[in-house]
Amino acid sequence: MKNLSPVIGRKLKELRIKKNLSLDDTAKLTGVSKAMLGQMERGESNPTVSTLWKIATGLKVSFSSFIDEFEDNAEIICQDDIDPVIEDNNRMRLYPIFSFNPRSGFEIFTIELEPSCNHISSPHDEGVEEYIIVTEGELELTLNDKTYTLTKGNSIKFKGDSPHAYRNTSTARATFQNIILYIK
Repeated sequence: MKNLSPVIGRKLKELRIKKNLSLDDTAKLTGVSKAMLGQMERGESNPTVSTLWKIATGLKVSFSSFIDEFEDNAEIICQDDIDPVIEDNNRMRLYPIFSFNPRSGFEIFTIELEPSCNHISSPHDEGVEEYIIVTEGELELTLNDKTYTLTKGNSIKFKGDSPHAYRNTSTARATFQNIILYIK
């Protein structure tokens, strides 16, 4: 599996320079400390999913813009070959399956939540939509103050610009596809 830390660091620095931002400017826009951003750019820190979302939202870029390295006409993706972004002591694993493409406006992830894992997602930019397809187990999705229970074969779509959280309340792993659509 490929180590994503250097890739994320290189992409972060490219994005920051392209936007003509200092580390201080980037820290103010994202809410992530200058020290953490510097460590990430040097490949010394493996950021969490939450940290990457904060940076993506602050810089107004897609999540996968930090991990996308390839653009071929056709590409077969094997999840076993992807180094996941890990959070919550390995209880949450996010696999970037199809990175953001500006022509299509979306990105696709496979997310695995171990029992009792609860991931609170920061709201995305206005107009961002999320589509969830549960492929294994049971997922509890909270949007604002309403909770939905989804099992294998259930799907839901919602506006990602409001507070939302994913939780596995069962005793088995929950796996779902997460499609994020960036409205142009």
